[in-house]
Amino acid sequence: MFKRKSFKAGVLSLAFGLMLAGCASEPNSTDNVDDQVEPGEENVTTEGGAEGGDLVVAVLSDATILDPHSSSDVPSGNVQSNIYETLVKYDTNMELEPRLATSWEPVEEKVWEFKLQEGVYFHDGSEFTAEVVKANIDRILDPEVASPRAILFEIVEEVIVVDDHTVQFVTEEPFAPLPAHLAHYASSIVSKEVIEADYAAVEEGGQHGSYINENPIGTGFFAFEYWTPGEEVVLTRFEDYWGENAKVDTVTFRILPEDLTRIAELETGAAHIIDPVTPSDLTRIENTANAYIRNAASITYLGFNVEKAPFDDPRVRKAIAMSLNREAMLDGILDGTGEAAVGPVNDTNFGYSENVQGIERDLDAARELLAEAGYEDGFETTIWTNDSRERIDIAELTQAELAEIGIDVSIEVVEWGAYLDATAAGEHDMFILGLSLGTGDADYPMHMLFHSDNVGSGNRVRFADDTFDQMLYEARIEQDEATRLSLYEDATNYLNEEVPMAFLYHPSHIMGYGEGVEGFWADASGVYQLQNVTIQ
Repeated sequence: MFKRKSFKAGVLSLAFGLMLAGCASEPNSTDNVDDQVEPGEENVTTEGGAEGGDLVVAVLSDATILDPHSSSDVPSGNVQSNIYETLVKYDTNMELEPRLATSWEPVEEKVWEFKLQEGVYFHDGSEFTAEVVKANIDRILDPEVASPRAILFEIVEEVIVVDDHTVQFVTEEPFAPLPAHLAHYASSIVSKEVIEADYAAVEEGGQHGSYINENPIGTGFFAFEYWTPGEEVVLTRFEDYWGENAKVDTVTFRILPEDLTRIAELETGAAHIIDPVTPSDLTRIENTANAYIRNAASITYLGFNVEKAPFDDPRVRKAIAMSLNREAMLDGILDGTGEAAVGPVNDTNFGYSENVQGIERDLDAARELLAEAGYEDGFETTIWTNDSRERIDIAELTQAELAEIGIDVSIEVVEWGAYLDATAAGEHDMFILGLSLGTGDADYPMHMLFHSDNVGSGNRVRFADDTFDQMLYEARIEQDEATRLSLYEDATNYLNEEVPMAFLYHPSHIMGYGEGVEGFWADASGVYQLQNVTIQ
């Protein structure tokens, strides 16, 4: 049974969403029509060509909100990352490098110190200083703001302004991943004046983030121009940018939900970059333009609502996980791209271990577990997905596989913004979603997906387990790298016993770009790097 729901979501929805995202390696130059960048190869498209023009990026989904502290979906992050900047960033080799910070070091066991760039100004003319950094982190941690990204910095006890361009982070315990967390686009730095105006708007009855959403002011190489929800977001080059200026005059993120429409726009030149490209469309892209493929620093999963029967029984959850044919997903739906998942992270993130044993397909054992749980004759349930063709295909394959163990599944397709709201509220039975592993460290994805404090935002499976929370805490504060890795092995094995979700695969991130596009690449979260893009 297949249903399509037409839920509507408001523009200012503060939904805490997760979206299929990309990648960890760099692409090779793709100068020829038939060239294809393979996962794991290490170069970006060559820079050059004339500057100027309007770069059009055709995307599946609209942003949900332009406040980086209130969103957690990649469509929003792709827009935000061109308006705002972070203290540090990952380069093409997934090594941390300076951005708004020039250097960083642990000056005490529980204190990280960051030196900041001087002469940096926001789009509104205000100056970037240590006070601004403090205002941003304090806002992320403000319980009234209820940022879904607070989990990145909850271990920070205090932000100390040493001088105008030196800031210190005091943590509850030694915390090695802090610089990696500050590279995540969720820690984007917003103008202090805009933050204060947002708080003032709340005092007058507004929502946290609403003012910032309408006035997204950062230090980035593009500035916000306008947003027509459901249609397009337009940014313009910021001429007073403190670093090297962007090459194009404007960037238009055009929302085109239909896969074939995006491809047609690329073929006619109406769009310069399209995202995503469904694996089944790769041949067409290769024949008419260029394919950009990266092994993904992300996870796609089938989540359960562990608060609802029968998914409150781990035997039922494991039975479902054991019925899934991940290789069939990779070969039949992803056309051989991606890799099967044995846990929440792959080798793009610290915390991945080859010693972890994933859940193997075993229909007989799955039927036995269902019988033990009292569901020998199966049951009826639903799988939710958003309107991604890939996820719909995965849902249909899962529907057929669960029928083999007596589970009758209906599929419901929900519009993106409403999907985020409804799954955060726990209205689902099962759902298909993904998470970008954007920090390069297992601390973030494991906390986001499974920590009890994150139930209702990133933790949509509603898994609240004190034992697992303690495991994450011990791994977070451990300073010895080998010991820390073994703790993440234990944590992953624990998840494969409790099965709050079935880990499906780490997808390849696939995009298309036209012949006249040079200088384009995407980072480990699948976030587009547009500063050096030129178009003919």
